[in-house]
Amino acid sequence: VQLVESGGGLVHTGGSLRLSCATSGFTFEHYTMGWFRQAPGKEREAVSCISNSDGLTYYGDSVRGRFTISSDNAKNTVYLEMNSLKPEDTAGYYCAASTMAIVLCTPEWYEHWGQGTQVTVSS
Repeated sequence: VQLVESGGGLVHTGGSLRLSCATSGFTFEHYTMGWFRQAPGKEREAVSCISNSDGLTYYGDSVRGRFTISSDNAKNTVYLEMNSLKPEDTAGYYCAASTMAIVLCTPEWYEHWGQGTQVTVSS
């Protein structure tokens, strides 16, 4: 099983980034995928999750309305479109996969994790 994130970087406040998570080694369309983030000294936080089987999504309160999660079952890839970025969005962003059929967006339900990609938003 492999999950490889890309698309992170340095952006100014108000800017946008699109994260991608390319996966392999499991039946992508049967999984729920999630994006989580962790800043230094803070706990890992749920950003957004999507069920590949029915398309249902979840967004954390701090990102709802600014971030959009999507999934391409043909490419085994999940995306996170991030707009109106703020300095408090600065964190390592991690992609994860869960065998849960419903959208439970808590880290302990996710079995497989990527290495992460850093997002830094300057003020």
